[in-house]
Amino acid sequence: MDISWLTDIIGPGHTSLASTIALYSFVIAAGVYLGKLKVAGVSLGVTFVLFVGILMGHFGYTVNTEVLKFIREFGLILFIFSIGLQVGPGFFSSFKKGGMRLNGLAVLGIALNVAIVLIIYYIEGGKTDIAALVGVMSGAVTNTPGLAAAQQSANNPDAINTMAMGYAAAYPLGVVGIIGAMFLIKGLFRIKNEKEIKAIEEQNSNSQLKPDIISIEVTNPLIDGKSLRQIHDIIQCDFVISRLIGEDGKVIIPVSATQVHTGDKLYVVISTQDIERFEAVVGPQIDMDWEAAQREVVSRRILITKSEYNGVALGSLRLHTAYKVNATRVNRSGVDLLASPGLRLQMGDRITVVGDLNDITRLGEKLGNSMKRLNEPNMITIFVGILFGIIVGSINVGFGMKLGLAGGPLVVAILLSRFGYKFKLVTYTSSSASLLMRELGICLFLASVGISSGAGFAETVFNVTGMWWVIWGFIITFVPLVIVGCIARGVYKINYLTIMGLFSGGYTDPPALAYAGGSSGSDAPAVAYSTVYPLTMFLRVVAAQGLVLCLM
Repeated sequence: MDISWLTDIIGPGHTSLASTIALYSFVIAAGVYLGKLKVAGVSLGVTFVLFVGILMGHFGYTVNTEVLKFIREFGLILFIFSIGLQVGPGFFSSFKKGGMRLNGLAVLGIALNVAIVLIIYYIEGGKTDIAALVGVMSGAVTNTPGLAAAQQSANNPDAINTMAMGYAAAYPLGVVGIIGAMFLIKGLFRIKNEKEIKAIEEQNSNSQLKPDIISIEVTNPLIDGKSLRQIHDIIQCDFVISRLIGEDGKVIIPVSATQVHTGDKLYVVISTQDIERFEAVVGPQIDMDWEAAQREVVSRRILITKSEYNGVALGSLRLHTAYKVNATRVNRSGVDLLASPGLRLQMGDRITVVGDLNDITRLGEKLGNSMKRLNEPNMITIFVGILFGIIVGSINVGFGMKLGLAGGPLVVAILLSRFGYKFKLVTYTSSSASLLMRELGICLFLASVGISSGAGFAETVFNVTGMWWVIWGFIITFVPLVIVGCIARGVYKINYLTIMGLFSGGYTDPPALAYAGGSSGSDAPAVAYSTVYPLTMFLRVVAAQGLVLCLM
């Protein structure tokens, strides 16, 4: 039986279209599967695609050079652009007061990583290729976008392969080093998880930022007969009164001109920090079963799914006059926001409104309220963003530096996710669609890098040179984390759970975050991770590119 047709597809040394697709399919499928296997509770995730690609390259599997370059660069663009859309909404808010200290510590860690690379490079008198050191650094800090950006900036096949080898050599101990640094900081400062968890819970319970819902009885005779607008001017804080019960016992939806009288009962949405001031002016809190009291008034959530309302201020919807409903809260990505008139709406927001069911239904039809619309990907925004990302990446920004195919799409995606509504571009992407684009892009990129560098991997890494790459990688991983951890705990007294998130986010490492969350049983590490991740991801890409452009 002639099976030569099969060997032409799955055998090494063939570069036909069918064999190329088969090779990529196997490398990605096997890499994703093996990446899910855990050792001591830690898995390497999608990065294992790189190691499977290296293995197949070692056994003689090849891809046409131009095809491989296209797949690698296209995968890189998809991955980087989706990362930009993901981190963009939180990129600018991460500079606010609450995140400045954590971001400052993360930036210190990045600076220390780069400093160690430069020290190694100059101590050896430039004998070690900077391409190898940049690859080692990217693996040591488990940052694949940095590797991608550096390879794209180098634009040299030999340098690209060397970076991939350095990355692969340093990556496994990079993950181990992050977790090891967590253990060391815990031991040095004799930290007990139970106390740290309790401290976080107390801090959250005393948080003054989240909106609260309270019932108030009006007892102050000085405000009897005053409108809600006048009361707002007196108290001078943001609040929403969604329902009011007067002397007749009827539930009404108040508007700014509604007068308040003593004995009225109010259903108020207000920031926790403003409750005491509100009570002092209006009256005390009471226990009230509003579900039993209201008959014709209902509360519903409406989903923003029409693109024309992307970026529109909530106050411009004229909910009181046009629909006779009140908006109390806006839920965005799982976080409740106070429904203030100046809040800019985004696709995917969920507005909690109260009023007559018929009025709410009319409002829902106006705003969309269709989950099906959100499931449709916004292809125009994606490819317009990629187009301008490539253009921006090709611009010389000075000293011969360009942002390239990694930096350009990243910057444009961040700006689009924050300001896209001003150009009528909808940047909302469902979590499943965003994850698919990101994972597909990184798998194509890692598979290409692995296959192209696999032929010389064993000879290069499994010798004295490779041993030093592993040692340098561990130093680059471990030393900055210990320094940053000691400053965070010893100087700023930051909670250990937050430090764990800082370590994971500063090295953009999901496996370390999974370990931190699993070992603490708290979401505090995830909060710190998301605080430093946007700026860190951006600077990791810039740092890797900068080293290549300045020293190669």
